[in-house]
Amino acid sequence: MSTESSKSTDAASGLYHRVVVKAGTAVLTSGNSSLDASMMARLVDQLAQLRRMGMEVLLVTSGAIAAGRDALGQPRERRDVPFRQVMAAVGQGRLMHTYQELFSTHDITVAQALLTRADIDDRQGYLNVRDSLLGLLEAGVVPIINENDVVAVEEIGAEVFGDNDTLSALVSNLVDADLLVLLGQVDGLFTADPNIEDADPRLIPIVERLDGDIEALAGGSWENRGQGGMATKLEAARLATASGVSVVIANGQERDV
Repeated sequence: MSTESSKSTDAASGLYHRVVVKAGTAVLTSGNSSLDASMMARLVDQLAQLRRMGMEVLLVTSGAIAAGRDALGQPRERRDVPFRQVMAAVGQGRLMHTYQELFSTHDITVAQALLTRADIDDRQGYLNVRDSLLGLLEAGVVPIINENDVVAVEEIGAEVFGDNDTLSALVSNLVDADLLVLLGQVDGLFTADPNIEDADPRLIPIVERLDGDIEALAGGSWENRGQGGMATKLEAARLATASGVSVVIANGQERDV
């Protein structure tokens, strides 16, 4: 599903210049409890291909808590905030190391940026983050951005950030991106939850206006892992398109999506 802004752009024709890609936990784990290295490799291969096409790419990633839980052998049923902060602290380095190794096979340098909502809400912080991200892009570096779950509990506790959906929209606005791609486990927005038997869901290919009728289709989370869901993706689309960024919601497990 795509939501169109005032910018008429097309990735296939090379008109996109700056792209923000958000990969949720459900994509990076392939719906399981630990990171899927082959899935991450396929994602990195695609981002490298975009780079070769002349695009600037920023990756907003989830997955630190899943990586920490796997490293410590902890059950996924436990979800209290202090526990998830510990998992994020353990997993963030592992997550970044995996990305660094994968991008290095394409001779691409990456940089980590851990953000909190306060970093963006504060005017000076906003400018500092913007300057840093634009500086990395100018240097040919791929910024890998994640919510700093060790010190910020909005996402892992109250689910405010929705598994980085909202953060990716804010980053898109921050760097004046042309396109935001939200990768999850569903192909886009459907007329009904595709996980419910006999729901007869139909994919909505293009959303011209995010009104009440569209919002009502979102329901709760349509994914098995992470904090996000269709509702948070639509809210992210609202934030991004308000600043002129086109948005695509797609299935991250689809080949060469």
